[in-house]
Amino acid sequence: MSGALVDAVARAFAADGPLARAEPGFSPRPQQDELATAIASALDGRAALVAEAGTGVGKTFAYLVPLLLSGRRALVSTATKSLQDQLFLRDLPRLADALKLPVQLALLKGRASYLCRWRLLQAQTSGQLPDRFAVRALNRVALWAQATRSGDLAEVEGLDERSPVIPLVTSTRDNCLGTECPEHRNCHVMQARRDAMAADLVVVNHHLFFADLALRDSGVAELLPTVDAAVFDEAHQLVEAGVQFLGTTLATGQALDLAHDLLAAGLQHARGLQPWAELQSGLEIAARELRLVAAGSLRDVRGLLKLRWDERADQLQGPLDALVRAARAAAEAATAVAEAAPDFPKLAQRAATLALLAERFTADAEEGRVRWIDLGPQQARLVESPLDIREMLTQQRALSPKTWVFTSATLGDDEALTWFTASTGLEDARCLRVGSPFDYPAHARVWVPPGLPLPNAAGHPAAVGRLAARCAAALGGRTFVLTTTLRVLPVVADALREQAAALGRELNVLVQGSEPRRALLARYGDGRGSVLVGSQSFWEGIDMPGDALQCVLIDKLPFPPPNDPLVEARVRQLRAEGRNPFEAYFVAEAAVSLKQGAGRLIRTETDRGLLVVCDPRMRQMAYGRRLLAALPPMGVLTEEAEALDWLAMLADAH
Repeated sequence: MSGALVDAVARAFAADGPLARAEPGFSPRPQQDELATAIASALDGRAALVAEAGTGVGKTFAYLVPLLLSGRRALVSTATKSLQDQLFLRDLPRLADALKLPVQLALLKGRASYLCRWRLLQAQTSGQLPDRFAVRALNRVALWAQATRSGDLAEVEGLDERSPVIPLVTSTRDNCLGTECPEHRNCHVMQARRDAMAADLVVVNHHLFFADLALRDSGVAELLPTVDAAVFDEAHQLVEAGVQFLGTTLATGQALDLAHDLLAAGLQHARGLQPWAELQSGLEIAARELRLVAAGSLRDVRGLLKLRWDERADQLQGPLDALVRAARAAAEAATAVAEAAPDFPKLAQRAATLALLAERFTADAEEGRVRWIDLGPQQARLVESPLDIREMLTQQRALSPKTWVFTSATLGDDEALTWFTASTGLEDARCLRVGSPFDYPAHARVWVPPGLPLPNAAGHPAAVGRLAARCAAALGGRTFVLTTTLRVLPVVADALREQAAALGRELNVLVQGSEPRRALLARYGDGRGSVLVGSQSFWEGIDMPGDALQCVLIDKLPFPPPNDPLVEARVRQLRAEGRNPFEAYFVAEAAVSLKQGAGRLIRTETDRGLLVVCDPRMRQMAYGRRLLAALPPMGVLTEEAEALDWLAMLADAH
């Protein structure tokens, strides 16, 4: 396999190449070379490549170096805004510098990431801030706004991403005034899009990619046809992001925001010309009734619950009809005073769209789509979505010939990477699996404890907590307990504390939900004497190299919840195709999730650790062998004494 680009990539990664000269500690890795060569070949042939690369391969450099050396215009999409920032602010400038390549880079995020100068002015004069902390945050934003070029709110020191100030100083697709805005020439969203259209390489995130293809609101839809290559990092999150954003959503918050904006504009620009307070009240009552009916008997909702559509569909008809009527009345009122201010045509459009959405949910779902309700503490979202992203991605690939690369540490548990390719329509792509360069047999052990209760038994969470205490006591902390559900966290944590006290060991037990994730990780620090008990948000994206994390316990095999509406729909689809849903879907999903959880353990060549899977089914059931084979090749322990000896040895080496 040769060609000018393949040769240039080989030289870049050579022991005496530019990366070795520029990067302290760089050394060639055969696995990284193999992945980079495959990506260079895909770029040369405008081909599609799906590549799984184990921890430590260095996949970021493996795709960025060929992209930069190819000189092709490219789009790189990753899973989160923080990973976007890392690529744009750290990795890309370092590589461009090392390779001596003049390259124009751009970062493109969604609207909610950029300051809207017009809404900032309104927020400063409206006096509608909830407390003194919000006032302080707004002042900080206003001060920063005077000097920023990008308008990216991530630049504002100490601004919490959940701050109530952010919606007040950013625009949405609904409330943006477009060319009518007095600040249109200074608009940061428009500037970010112009920068993206002029750049050689643009960094986006998966949510933005799909949201924009669905709504054409952030510049990606214009950008995608102009690039020669699209690379998706952390591609295992792609289907979930796509299903979430390619669907149709009606949120009660949309109606409440419209009610608020309609009243504000009415009183400011057309007081007395329409019954603004009555129109606002109609929208708010319909929205609140819709959320109440969606919640049913559920009270004090924490987090996000996914509810089945068919359990609520009949009761939702009344509130949806009321919302249709309220939205139409609002549209008529705003249209009647359209000349009074540029806000009103926009408000009329929003109200008409809301009426159409509510009407859509009174009818049956489209063929091949699934409906459900997302219920949160503040609002309900009615969602209708495709089951996968096959159709969308197939359409995009057919529109213009370009290179498509999808890479992650976990994309399946077979050579064809079926878990990923089947839900993305990429069965025709070249598939590559590159193992980790780390010495797992020497440095890592996996243990499935005998004698634990089955996961559905009442005593299982407490047994996991007691076992975690014994492991953490042997190691001196430096332990994570990862659970598949939030509700068992307090039970696991209480049992852990009690057992630690009985052993005469003082352990600092940190529990997800007691503080923000960043604060918990800061308190965990180097892990000494600490155990962190967390659920889904700690399964991936946490990087704890070195000795800070040397024991990970997973409470049970991470099968998808069978009563989840999306899961039920996928099961029906597989049965209709004559396939076994358990083998084709449940075990495949569990294998990928298990690999993600295990991936927290070994992050560098010198890391050592123990993975404990607290689920007897891993030993007892035939599929347990498949799941064990999906993990990196760790040494297998059989008894608790062996596990505690291994941990004690790691503690002594510390």
